[in-house]
Amino acid sequence: MGIYRDLGRNPGVFRVLFSQLMARFPFGMLSIILLLHIQLAYGAYAYAGIVLATQSIGQAISGPLSSRLMGRLGMRPVLATTSLVCAVLLVVIAFVHLPLVITAGIAFLIGLTTPPITPAVRTIYPSLVPGSQLSALFSLDAAAQEIIWVLGPVVAVFVSSQFGTATGLCVAAAFMVAGGAWFILSPSISKVIIPKSRRGLGAVLRYPTVIISTVVGFFFVAAFAAIEAGIVAAFSGGGSGGHSGHGSMESGVVLAVFAGGSLVGGLVFGHRELRPWSLLVRIAIVLVGTSLALVSQNIWWLCAVLFLGGLGTAPAFAAVSSIVSSTVKFSETAEAYGWVGTGQLVGVAAGSAVAGVAIDHFGPTGAILASTILLVICAFCAAVTIKQLPDLKGRAIEPPPETGTLAIPLP
Repeated sequence: MGIYRDLGRNPGVFRVLFSQLMARFPFGMLSIILLLHIQLAYGAYAYAGIVLATQSIGQAISGPLSSRLMGRLGMRPVLATTSLVCAVLLVVIAFVHLPLVITAGIAFLIGLTTPPITPAVRTIYPSLVPGSQLSALFSLDAAAQEIIWVLGPVVAVFVSSQFGTATGLCVAAAFMVAGGAWFILSPSISKVIIPKSRRGLGAVLRYPTVIISTVVGFFFVAAFAAIEAGIVAAFSGGGSGGHSGHGSMESGVVLAVFAGGSLVGGLVFGHRELRPWSLLVRIAIVLVGTSLALVSQNIWWLCAVLFLGGLGTAPAFAAVSSIVSSTVKFSETAEAYGWVGTGQLVGVAAGSAVAGVAIDHFGPTGAILASTILLVICAFCAAVTIKQLPDLKGRAIEPPPETGTLAIPLP
């Protein structure tokens, strides 16, 4: 663990890490608060699904666009503007009852103006620590983000149930503004200037590693969305065991243990030197734990096998960050992370949709099986692309140099 102690000796590292976690905390709250708020306001979960879908579409579009804008306009202007606009739109939905079509349009704008915190911070990280420590920082970041997905829904449900969904949306907006300001005002940000990319939007997809990271991220996150839905269904009366009563609490415990495994895995294994086969091994660990969940839906069994699967989760996300950072030019890393994020967002929607169909036809086991199949596809993608992945053994993680055409006048 000494490597994490060494990270703290670099000025500004932990401030950036914790401030970006606070700025991203609303992302763990918004889905469930919007679901509850729209259902109460319009009387149907189907309408809530429409609003959430439009928000996801807007967020998927904004990933590459807002990330690229940071190279043109600077990080602070883009982050400050999107944070404020997004927070204001959340407050509008909280207190103004509008026709569903207009509300869905506002939700689309919320997605479109989602602050690009993740691409920004992962672009900043290489400037904060030496290349030899970057893998550990990516790993710590991937492990720490589990706090968002464990505490976010808990805070969302507590605030919404005690004080109302409108208050819940305001709390999410407050986190977005306060956390965003803390992150934006970090001195480290002023020292990072992203060079303007010389190529058009989407040109970064010519990097094989960006395509690989986006596709792998899509299937990886889709698998998580599917198994989460399966776990919730298993303890809400939809499983063969007929669980009821404390179902939501039990599913929360299982998912928290899953996230706890990811946290442990990120801290213990995630900083290991990345080899071309490392991504495959980390995905395989998650696959083993997920497939074992097919054996039984007993809460203790699920906690044990999903903790095992969780050990590979944060390390896999850390590997994706390291792959992008070590193979993409610095001027294009923000956009690259934007595309990777878009792949993951689409994966959430696709995984949830597949899980819903599977649960309707086969019960909770169907969603867990769908998750297993998605992870098999994910592992296959990582396996067939091993030759395109970097070997970072004994190497510092550094982006390739910026190169361009230089005109030399003839004498």
